[in-house]
Amino acid sequence: MRSPIAVLAMAALFAVSPLSAQVIPYEAVEVDADHFVAGGERSLSLHLPSPPPIGASLGDYGPFRVLDGYRAALLDETDAASPAQFAALLRDHPGIAVLEMIECPGTEDDLANLRLGRMIRARGIVTHVPAGGSVRSGGVELFLAGARRLADPGAEFAVHSWIDDTGMEPDDYAANAPENRRYVDYYRQMGMTEREAEGFYAMTNSVPFASARWLDAAEMGRWVHLDSPATLQ
Repeated sequence: MRSPIAVLAMAALFAVSPLSAQVIPYEAVEVDADHFVAGGERSLSLHLPSPPPIGASLGDYGPFRVLDGYRAALLDETDAASPAQFAALLRDHPGIAVLEMIECPGTEDDLANLRLGRMIRARGIVTHVPAGGSVRSGGVELFLAGARRLADPGAEFAVHSWIDDTGMEPDDYAANAPENRRYVDYYRQMGMTEREAEGFYAMTNSVPFASARWLDAAEMGRWVHLDSPATLQ
């Protein structure tokens, strides 16, 4: 998750630590184990699964691709233009009911990303991370926006604290400061109780911006309500 006042350079961060960069390719990613510590973080010496096939595009709208009459896919990071692009997608394809989250590195504009999440929620769209799908950083906020949230075995998530353009992270602000409350309030709007929202936000901030905590579908399900993928059929 990113600070709304920081437009972060993904490529520069990747050079520091591929795990924290949130721009992690599906190809093999090799990182020395001493980049990470035990307890919620894990080594990135792994081979991420190949993304599922997404078929021919019926229209591209920034990071979004229309797959058919009821499904669109998210295939890249979001930015300030993404809410308008998504609105155009829904205008042109009003039957879209499912957002397939295939490759979701995060966002370059947190305020726009939260607006986008509210659009997804207001439209009643289902968010689905298929096996091999990867949702990181600000992409997690969009996953939470789903009217129903589905994550197949083999889906991956990564969270970390944000950092602003002065180098400050969540713990540098008071718990009820606007910089922190905007996320808790957003989680409340996505259906969490106050306790659930605060707990989830604390979990995402349990690792600094320069690292990340990875969760599989089962682990994510212990923090937020997930629906059965079978309900997508």
